[in-house]
Amino acid sequence: MGGNRYIGLCLVNELARNGHEVTVMNSHDVPLPTGVRRLHGDRQQPGVLRAVLEPHRDEFDAVFDNTAYEVKDLEPMVEMFAGRLQHFVFTSSSAVYRRSFVQPVRETFRTHDPADPDPRKSYGVNKVQCEQYLRWVRAENGLPATILRVSHTLGPRSPVVTRDPIFFRRLELGRPILVPGDGFAFVHLIHVNDVARLMVALLGNPVVVGETYTVAGTEVTSILGAVEMMARAVGVRPEIVHVPMDRARRCQPPLIHWGEAVTGGVVLGVDKALRDIDWVPEFGLESGYQDSYDWFAAGGRDLYQYDFAGDDDVLAEMG
Repeated sequence: MGGNRYIGLCLVNELARNGHEVTVMNSHDVPLPTGVRRLHGDRQQPGVLRAVLEPHRDEFDAVFDNTAYEVKDLEPMVEMFAGRLQHFVFTSSSAVYRRSFVQPVRETFRTHDPADPDPRKSYGVNKVQCEQYLRWVRAENGLPATILRVSHTLGPRSPVVTRDPIFFRRLELGRPILVPGDGFAFVHLIHVNDVARLMVALLGNPVVVGETYTVAGTEVTSILGAVEMMARAVGVRPEIVHVPMDRARRCQPPLIHWGEAVTGGVVLGVDKALRDIDWVPEFGLESGYQDSYDWFAAGGRDLYQYDFAGDDDVLAEMG
């Protein structure tokens, strides 16, 4: 499910490269590897998911669902595929975790209350609800599900400009980079290709069925470190402006894509994934940002619109 950009497209490419027969369902056409079958449909439109997939529900050994964000997204998938699959892989998020005084954060750590009404946590809370639903389904009918809690990502084709792209553009234009506070809060990232490689490595591995894994890189940096590495990829020195934390917390939209910049750093434990899955990340942080910028410089920059008004407002206020 998905497969037309970012993690999903990387997954399609990796599956095809490994010789798997691949079908994608999505609503936006993009170039796909030779032999990949595309089914057109917007899963958010009532009845479309069943109309498109039900005729094919006995054709698949594994399903990767990268575009389910609420339980209602998963329910028809479970109804169609329960008892018919060898593997169902759900892309969750490290946003499910509550803040912790203990680092690294591991799979056994507390997640958000699924009834938490705070709209700031809605993405993570909805993913918690999805995880709990899949565990209930597995207990009821044995659905062979694996849950992946993917951390912040970097790499080509970001679906949102606020990740790598807007930083690269600021750096190319010589604009200042606004960093909340001292910028020392940790942020744990992984390259999208490494996420896709881990996903493919799940196939045929009985150990991972019924398990939950945190998916992150084996290197960690700070907000400031990420900015410095992006600047190296661009080939410039960054002009960094440190914004007082009380002012940074009031900024809407946020100064920095990663919430850790104002709420505190997070380090994620990936030892379970490294133990159970035949996988290690190929990209470090510096090589990952270089790969991302190479794509950006080769034409990726033209796919986004850039708005620096928020930066300019803060700079004007700081004098």
